Amino acid sequence: MDPPPRRLAALLLFLLLAAASPAARAWKKDEFRNCNQTPFCKRARTRAPHSLDAPLSLAAGSLSVGPDGSISAELSHPSRPRPLVLRLSALPPDALRVQIDEHYSVSTPPHRRFYVPDVLLPDIEARTLHLPEPKTAAGVSTVALSSDLEVVVKHDPFELTVRRARSGDSVLSFNSHGLFDFEPLQESKPEGETWEEQFRSHTDTRPRGPQSITLDVSFHGADFVYGLPEHGSTSLALRPTRGPGVEESEPYRLFNLDVFEYLHDSPFGLYGSIPFMIGHGARATSGFFWLNAAEMQIDVLAPGWDAAAAPANERIDTLWMAEAGVVDAFFFVGSEPKDVIKQYVSVTGTPSMPQQFAVAYHQCRWNYRDEADVDGVDAGFDEHDIPYDVLWLDIEHTDGKRYFTWDHSAFPNPEAMQRKIADKGRKMVTIVDPHIKRDSSFHLHQEATEKGYYVKDATGNDYDGWCWPGASSYPDMLNPEIREWWADKFSYENYKGSTPTLYIWNDMNEPSVFNGPEVTMPRDALHYGDVEHRELHNAYGYYFHMATADGLVKRGEGKDRPFVYQELSLLEVNGADVGGFFGNPEPDLLVRWYQVGAFYPFFRGHAHHDTKRREPWLFGERRTALIREAIHMRYSLLPYYYTLFREASVNGIPVMRPLWLEFPDEKETYNNGEAFMVGSSLLAQGIYEEGQKYVLVYLPGKESWYDLRNGSPYKGSASHKLQVLEESIPSFQRGSTIVPRKDRFRRSSTQMVNDPYTLVIALNSSKVAEGELYMDDGKSYDYQQGAFIHRRFVFADNKLTSFNMAPDNLGNKKFTTECVVERIIILGLSSGAKKAIIEPGNREVEIESGPVSLRSGSSSVVPTIRRPNVRITDDWTIKIA
Repeated sequence: MDPPPRRLAALLLFLLLAAASPAARAWKKDEFRNCNQTPFCKRARTRAPHSLDAPLSLAAGSLSVGPDGSISAELSHPSRPRPLVLRLSALPPDALRVQIDEHYSVSTPPHRRFYVPDVLLPDIEARTLHLPEPKTAAGVSTVALSSDLEVVVKHDPFELTVRRARSGDSVLSFNSHGLFDFEPLQESKPEGETWEEQFRSHTDTRPRGPQSITLDVSFHGADFVYGLPEHGSTSLALRPTRGPGVEESEPYRLFNLDVFEYLHDSPFGLYGSIPFMIGHGARATSGFFWLNAAEMQIDVLAPGWDAAAAPANERIDTLWMAEAGVVDAFFFVGSEPKDVIKQYVSVTGTPSMPQQFAVAYHQCRWNYRDEADVDGVDAGFDEHDIPYDVLWLDIEHTDGKRYFTWDHSAFPNPEAMQRKIADKGRKMVTIVDPHIKRDSSFHLHQEATEKGYYVKDATGNDYDGWCWPGASSYPDMLNPEIREWWADKFSYENYKGSTPTLYIWNDMNEPSVFNGPEVTMPRDALHYGDVEHRELHNAYGYYFHMATADGLVKRGEGKDRPFVYQELSLLEVNGADVGGFFGNPEPDLLVRWYQVGAFYPFFRGHAHHDTKRREPWLFGERRTALIREAIHMRYSLLPYYYTLFREASVNGIPVMRPLWLEFPDEKETYNNGEAFMVGSSLLAQGIYEEGQKYVLVYLPGKESWYDLRNGSPYKGSASHKLQVLEESIPSFQRGSTIVPRKDRFRRSSTQMVNDPYTLVIALNSSKVAEGELYMDDGKSYDYQQGAFIHRRFVFADNKLTSFNMAPDNLGNKKFTTECVVERIIILGLSSGAKKAIIEPGNREVEIESGPVSLRSGSSSVVPTIRRPNVRITDDWTIKIA
């Protein structure tokens, strides 16, 4: 995470299985509420379209343009105690912000609704565009949003539509089915009404009464909708949850929970909640983001669910239900999916640039027992010639689950242990969870108690829940003062036994409370500013993570980027626990998991303490060789991955991508969840069944694809039935791309820094290709002041050219390297080329035949320029003669 003021609203797109956290119990369905047991969801879901007794309307004459360029109006109904205030504002290039809250006055109840802080970029108001005066006729107001888009507001009943100005085609609409409902805050409980809610043995006092919000959003021109990550669903596109022809299921639930051995193929929410949805189809791409940290339930509705509406061809209707909060929503419109993602991150911020070691392989287990175990695992990787970069320690490394401590019987010399690992260029990670052991002798608990830094229960006392240490309390991370206090705990002085090569794992951030309702904190617990937990539940882990990241930045005096992993989803650092957290996978399927896991943005092996040991060399010599090759493949591609992380930090486009993000016009990609893209150049498809003999792989696009293992070409826009090989999963490089690699293998990525590069050129039908390479020191923030190298490679007219992409005078920092290109592999080059001329210098080198991969063992050979030895930092050309 970048240091303040930049913040990241976590987004995990397109990953079907998220990393699991430690758990002692299996899935128990009755521990968690369903929609019928959740009053706000049950009420909203039983309403028919256009059936509200009190549909809101725009007050006559209330629509006006304010001095800040936004448009405001009042929404009211005679039955409501107070009107609602509507605010419309625009952000470049094509984003609409819709804010709706109650009108507050002297007679307003003392508790106002919660606005989620520190998620939106701080300059968002300064970037707000000045909207023109609305044009109103016959109860409809039209506002130009951009040269191509306009907002149409219907007054009675209230409805809002974003449409194309020229064609009049709708793109997004709000309340077109008349289900927008905003329960008003009440001054006191009406006689005879019960506000308390019961679930199992838990009582939610709900002292402020019902305050839910329901709204319908329609994605016009969409064939599918995607997003709402962190579910165990096997479908990339979100399936309808109710409507004609659909067996009614639970809505997609956004409520952070540590769900032990969660149900497969379920809309039930897991560790993180991101209320962001993308609609995509052949006609349009759009996005909807609702900034709200309360529990949400979302229905995806099948065509025909609203009998009174026009046929839902090429439109997908959704129903959003939130327990509390306000409407602070963003409508994004783009010409393609990447435009929508770029607009989303223009609001929330882009992912931070990770340290380079974070992109390599990580080894974890609950738990490595002691220093001898750590030493043995570390030595095992060296003995079996398998690189790794980070070794993780779970909760058992602490003194009785007191975080920031060590079990000195098992880890008596933590600093020496870390230094021994660091001598090989490796790092360590320890876990730090939000629950603090309620032990009067524990200094952290003493200090938090004295300062009043814990979350309070509904009676105002420090909340006391049960987690790994036993009786525990939880710092109130909504409070900036407490986040600053927490950040200080990561200093070397406060975290005894830590070193500069020790990084942090935040777990149990839901927050997880073993004896709490649904294994989490009660909704009526109280936070800073008299905010109920129900209002910020889904953001608690975000603030905890923020404080930890700030602590590591502070520890390094602002020089080094932090690495903080949390089970709540991160946009780029995502990936399933390789091997799965629970159970013991069949050894051959474990190999397959490593082969697909090597393509994840975050590549970590992890397992529960009840599983058999799973270090990569424990499954026989042949399987060890296959796992070694998968990890080696990842290490060879580290330059490409690091370049992708740089791209994500600039424009937000994720490293791991669904096929439709790169090929938005190909309908065959829209619901393809078997394969995924890594950046724009590589495609991988896992093998998910033991003993599978053949696999069907769809390769999109008009250009050829080349097998990563042997360089064999395959036609694009076609499905290929391929024989399944034990050596690898189907993986391909896209024609028209250039991928940088490093093919010399060391113990860790740190030891590869000065190694030479290989460029793999995959030509398209026009014999053209291009690619990029980004590099910096891999750890500091100096890149923000110009200390990086960014090259663009273009192959055209039988000539490879290297260009500088770094802007001039970006800052006063510099980064240099002596690395050279030692090999250029050209896929798709016509036979007959014998030599290449390098400029400057008019130097001639031979074109030979060589393997695509030094590790493949394949007899396939392709044209290869050996030892051109051009510096990676220089401008140069290599002409094929």
